[in-house]
Amino acid sequence: MLAPDARALKHVQVREYVRALITDLDPGSPAPSERELVQRFGVARMTVRQAMDALVVEGLLERIPGRGTFVATPRRVASTITSYTDDMSRRGLLAESQTLLARREQAGPGVARALSLTEGDPVIHWKRLRRADGLPMCIEDAYLNEVLLPGFLQSGMPTSLYDALAQRGLRPTWAEDSITADAAGEEEAGLLEIAAGTPVLRHSRRALAGEKVVEVSRTVFRSDRYTLWVQLSDG
Repeated sequence: MLAPDARALKHVQVREYVRALITDLDPGSPAPSERELVQRFGVARMTVRQAMDALVVEGLLERIPGRGTFVATPRRVASTITSYTDDMSRRGLLAESQTLLARREQAGPGVARALSLTEGDPVIHWKRLRRADGLPMCIEDAYLNEVLLPGFLQSGMPTSLYDALAQRGLRPTWAEDSITADAAGEEEAGLLEIAAGTPVLRHSRRALAGEKVVEVSRTVFRSDRYTLWVQLSDG
């Protein structure tokens, strides 16, 4: 029976009981039956169904028609947010950066909208030429909300932006990315040491730490040196 002084909603108590019960069980193990939970907690079957539905949505349980409810196989993470340094390290390459520009600017309409700011608000514009094993890989323009990063420009530019954000509790937890194909302009071609008009990949990112937009970046990659890897799952 439910404890009379319990504050949590009944279905929450049932849900958390089942969650704790299945934590150490192998995928495919049977979950407790609805009848068993109704008897144990003295609640309506609808309450138990609500609790079990929540765990199915979370991916912890799965229902197999005609058989019952079982511990689900953990869902694979489709992709993770990595910094350029992390990405190059994973590819077995040494990442290097050259700052081309680092200054305080007023946000234009596009950057302001992406950073959830008002046009004209202060932003940090950090432009870098990024190399891998000594060869040009990409040009990255990052725009940061200055209000969230007081003193950023005065503290010396970090090797890794995401490490610096992590130190302030602002490492991105999720991001919106887009990739397009294009041709390199004259300035870009010079920095990347390719011919003007050579195919490049343009990568745009809007990165958030929780609900705070901390970075908007535009990066142009040499297409002959960079392959985009995306891991997908059916979950």
